[in-house]
Amino acid sequence: MSNETDEAIEPGPIDYLVVEFPGSRMTGEGLPLLVDLVDRGIIRILDLAFVRKDQDGSVTAVELADLTGAGRLDLAVFEGVSSGLLGQDEIDDVTGVLEPGSSAGILVYENVWAGPFAAALRRGGGRLVANGRIPVSDILAALDTVETSAS
Repeated sequence: MSNETDEAIEPGPIDYLVVEFPGSRMTGEGLPLLVDLVDRGIIRILDLAFVRKDQDGSVTAVELADLTGAGRLDLAVFEGVSSGLLGQDEIDDVTGVLEPGSSAGILVYENVWAGPFAAALRRGGGRLVANGRIPVSDILAALDTVETSAS
């Protein structure tokens, strides 16, 4: 098996995001950027769902057609996206933490860019021993500290 074939089938890490929209103000503004990441082969969308939690606590699915921004967004690329990783149990977990009157986008995606990189490292004898994510709030706080120190 060639290296090219190995890299082509090497999956990247799988991540998820849950973004809450207080007051259910989902404009779809970030969706064109998501389409761009997919088009450039940086990520692959495995699951994408939108939900709304009403004031009475009931939860309903939001259809992609409702997020087209009055026809300005072409979201056909996301129609029917479902890997099975995001099931009803996960959606229930998400909606359990949403505030009443809010909506959320739930995204499960593969970091496609990392697959060939990980394969190359393994071929070179490397192995992953740790990984993690630094919360954006921590990064912003650190940048504020650096800016204050530099002033």
